[in-house]
Amino acid sequence: MIWLEFVLCVVVIGVAGVKLSRYGDAIADKTGLGGAWVGVVLLATVTSLPELVTGITSVTVAQTPEIAVGDVLGSCVFNLLIIVVLDFIHRKESVYSSASQGHILSAAFGIMLIGFTGFNILLSSQGGSYQMGHVGLYSPFLLIFYLIMMRTVYRYESAQLKIFSEAESDQYPDLSKQQAVVRYIVAASFVVAAGSLLPFIGKQLAHQMGWYESFVGTMFIAFATSLPEIVVTVAALRVGALDMAIGNLFGSNLFNILILAIDDVFYIQGSLLNSVSPTHAVSALSAIMMTGVAIVGLFYRPRTRVLKLVGWTSIILFCVYLINTYVAFIYGH
Repeated sequence: MIWLEFVLCVVVIGVAGVKLSRYGDAIADKTGLGGAWVGVVLLATVTSLPELVTGITSVTVAQTPEIAVGDVLGSCVFNLLIIVVLDFIHRKESVYSSASQGHILSAAFGIMLIGFTGFNILLSSQGGSYQMGHVGLYSPFLLIFYLIMMRTVYRYESAQLKIFSEAESDQYPDLSKQQAVVRYIVAASFVVAAGSLLPFIGKQLAHQMGWYESFVGTMFIAFATSLPEIVVTVAALRVGALDMAIGNLFGSNLFNILILAIDDVFYIQGSLLNSVSPTHAVSALSAIMMTGVAIVGLFYRPRTRVLKLVGWTSIILFCVYLINTYVAFIYGH
């Protein structure tokens, strides 16, 4: 029964998440925000809404901080795994040779944010946590770093984003702004409902299967909350917007780390990272390694493929993902 509940939540988030992204994009287009800074923030918030809702529910009602942190860092790792899927689907040539090297900027910023998070997880495990009230001192720094990084990325890629938004501006001629807003709210309510249930389902799943909560959060909850990114990214690739597909993944990782700061505010029991297993640092390090591998691929731009399927870069990404999964399963908490 618990697996059935999990599958139902996955289906709801998958379907409603796609609708949420579509109507969010329609709102941005019809309000003139598609190529503006607010449009970029809206898109990031929409695709990461499941992680946000699941995280807040995890640290408040469900009291499962392990699932909250595991979901965020697991989603970062899973988003990078999606690049392997893109490389497999993109039959013309390797995605690393086709994508813009401008993504290296947001990828490097991702390494900085995720690395800072992993550093604080290990520091907290050694009793080195510094707090302002119940909020860890790292949270305001995460917020400041995120705003600076997103502003820098936006300024660097503003021309590309503007071109894309203009190309998509007439995509919803039969949908009024009011209809888009109403349907956005309806889709968001389904995502919020499913995301709110996920922490409780994850907690029961861990208990019934004898698994660690950190493992369930890193693997299963992260997969469920990353479904909108998967569908939106693949859809962008299908219409030839490879750069938007890759950019969405690196951008989502930046916003995911910001969610940790938000979760920390809602977790009134103390510093969030001080209350979780240091094993989560492995997920952070895995995400850093995978991002580094992706940067090498984008910089070196390899054209050869193994068995004409995927490049060596994607194989390395997949191997790191498997190792992270194994460590989370064996050494979780």
